[in-house]
Amino acid sequence: MHQNTAQQNHVGQPGEILYDYLSKNINDENDVRSLLESYEGPDKTKLYVKKFHSEIAILYAQDILSPSYKITEKEKNARFLSINTEQATALFALYPVDTAKWMRTISKHSTLTQNEIYESAIAAGLDPSVIFAASASGFINTATPLINSVGIVIYGQDEDSVASVRFREEDDTHWRKGLDLSWEPIYGAFAGSIVYLNADTTYFIEVAVTDSNGNVEEHKFQTKTKPNSPPIDPDKIYYLSEIYSGGQLDLEALNIQGAANGYAKIIGDGPVIEAGNDALSAVNIGNNSYIMLENLTVTGGERYGIFARKAHHIWIKGCNVSGYGRRANDIRDGIAYSSTTSSSPINYDSGIYLERSGIAVIEECEVHSPNLSANSWQHGHPKGANALQVWAYHDSDLYRGEFIVRNNRFYGSHEHRFNDVIEGRMNTERRGGFVKNSAIYGNYLAYANDDVIEIDGGQQNVLVYNNEIEQGYAGISIAPNTLGPSYIFHNHIHNLGDETGKEWTAIKAGGLIAKPAGRTFIFENVIDVERNGIAASRVNGDTTFWVTSKNNIVFTQDSGNSAGYCIFDKEKYIGSTSINDLCFNQDTLDARYEFNFEYLQEHAYSDDIEYIESLKSVASPKLFISDEYQIPNFSGTIGLQLVTEKPEVTWELNPNDAVYEELTSQYEYGATIITAESAITLTGNNWQIFPIDYELTGNSMINLELAIEGSAEIIGIGFETDKDVDSNRVVRFVGSQNWGIDGTDSFSGTSSRVSFPIGKHITGQVNYLVLVLDNDKVKQSTNSSRAIFKSISITEN
Repeated sequence: MHQNTAQQNHVGQPGEILYDYLSKNINDENDVRSLLESYEGPDKTKLYVKKFHSEIAILYAQDILSPSYKITEKEKNARFLSINTEQATALFALYPVDTAKWMRTISKHSTLTQNEIYESAIAAGLDPSVIFAASASGFINTATPLINSVGIVIYGQDEDSVASVRFREEDDTHWRKGLDLSWEPIYGAFAGSIVYLNADTTYFIEVAVTDSNGNVEEHKFQTKTKPNSPPIDPDKIYYLSEIYSGGQLDLEALNIQGAANGYAKIIGDGPVIEAGNDALSAVNIGNNSYIMLENLTVTGGERYGIFARKAHHIWIKGCNVSGYGRRANDIRDGIAYSSTTSSSPINYDSGIYLERSGIAVIEECEVHSPNLSANSWQHGHPKGANALQVWAYHDSDLYRGEFIVRNNRFYGSHEHRFNDVIEGRMNTERRGGFVKNSAIYGNYLAYANDDVIEIDGGQQNVLVYNNEIEQGYAGISIAPNTLGPSYIFHNHIHNLGDETGKEWTAIKAGGLIAKPAGRTFIFENVIDVERNGIAASRVNGDTTFWVTSKNNIVFTQDSGNSAGYCIFDKEKYIGSTSINDLCFNQDTLDARYEFNFEYLQEHAYSDDIEYIESLKSVASPKLFISDEYQIPNFSGTIGLQLVTEKPEVTWELNPNDAVYEELTSQYEYGATIITAESAITLTGNNWQIFPIDYELTGNSMINLELAIEGSAEIIGIGFETDKDVDSNRVVRFVGSQNWGIDGTDSFSGTSSRVSFPIGKHITGQVNYLVLVLDNDKVKQSTNSSRAIFKSISITEN
């Protein structure tokens, strides 16, 4: 194992750093004040020393600065009795992670009033909503069911206790062991999830909390997981052809909504919702609730494909969303703007956006091909469209969180990318992103210039599992986790990179101290990347993170100063652990860590090159996990198997083996060049036909890479039954002439990966594929245009 030779320090909260520094250096020659005056530690901690110089000295002298308080109640009374508001403010600022502990201790053992304590905490920069809640009594313990999991929170707890879990189905006499609940330091609670449960099933759950003295307190829950489909009101089933006549589908205006005992359901039965850019969204749910959308094909919308605001109980199934969002009418320093007078770049346009909405299911949908591709980090922070945007903070606490995103395909293309594929709003706040009790699983997610998945913000019992993730600058972002725990497990993260080929890390963390303070469990993922497995990004200048990593396979390649690490943690936070991970760097032929090595234990086969090569040789490697490292309710329950598959290629053109000829009715001049890489270049005024034998269906997609030079009247692709040409059977991707099927929304710039739903326009037997470069009005001597077609295939979605 490669170990960084820099000094391995325990790094925690600023108070822990200062207490360690003072206790190690104080002596007859150095008193507390002189040590603080000469302090040269981390910049953030130096700011606290400057701001709270006198208060820190007093807190240390009174033995309050110590991070551990395993002392008697009598001793606490003696130490905290005389603490004043300025010292309390310093204590809160120095220990931002331990809000609940200090609120409870100061409230119980000092003479400060509750309002004085609140004011001290707010002066320290802590979140007022948390301050009041952390000290409040009567918080209700919860067991919140999703379809395949349950999230548990038990309040009023002590960090030194242990909360063990067991559960069983109603009709089963056998109790199964769950993973112990995790300490949550902001509200002073235990929280955690039970996973891989059956839908629509009643479970009995028991949590035994054992304190440091061996006393046991039991908490029992009975809850039923949600069904795989919502209840439908038979009198509120609407077929799209009956209620839609063009433009925006506005459910608010149509007054379509259901109730708890029966959703209103809109079924796609043929018509395509085509909104153009005349409406904010192609489908407007508004604040109507208990709505199910099924099998809708949605295109257009100035900002969004499907949009809701302050709604709840939304179920979106089997919908295809594309062609949404603003277009760039001005580019400044590589950033897109909708007009030359706009002061804000184009950002946050979404295939699906449920704003300040909660309790939603999005499943089996396909979101792709927004109108605008995001910029890369080459031009600053990526800005542009996403596939799904989530802000699950409904006005009512009853409806917050509870998002399920499962079995979807959200994808861009190599040169036409999302900002983030799944993006959270207000993502540095506890009320941001998925908020709580949400699950993202079984999805194929690809092509972002920033993060593929963002769960930043509130992350209490947020689960990300069984997803395939590729082609992003980062895979999953948890920066910051403002309220844990969250769980990332059984994902396959590989083939990362933005449009320039650059990448940062498979899992991105940070902000533990600046935006306190949640823990993330990272279990049994397969990570195969060039740079890092888990690494930090700055959140408000803070790169600290808190993870429990176990049983992961992490393959990396680079070996630079900030690359090629299994875990790259410059802060070396004392709370993080890495247990039984197998990490291998292809360049150095060993494991690379920048981590707190006292809390690292490598997999037994980490030095077995033959075993590592055997893992690298298979598409879905499974790590050997001995009994002592099995994770209750997580290990062995399911392998790395994706619920959704990439569409199978049912036909692919191999131009080097194909017999092709000029389409005599259209060809005038030009060359056709086929390279060894199977790229077909047309020049001039050139139409070529390739014999094929294929039957197009309503689900057929034509896929290709297209690059152009110069201009033309028509550049496109056709599907003919004979050697005549019909404008209803040719798709125009670019060109000045308004002829053929309009596919211009599928092509961007001068080079793009194109996916077009040809089955929506042409079905039946096809005998010829036609490649088109049309330039009727340009003389041969002045024509320099060319079209390059590559990787032409048909898939059935």
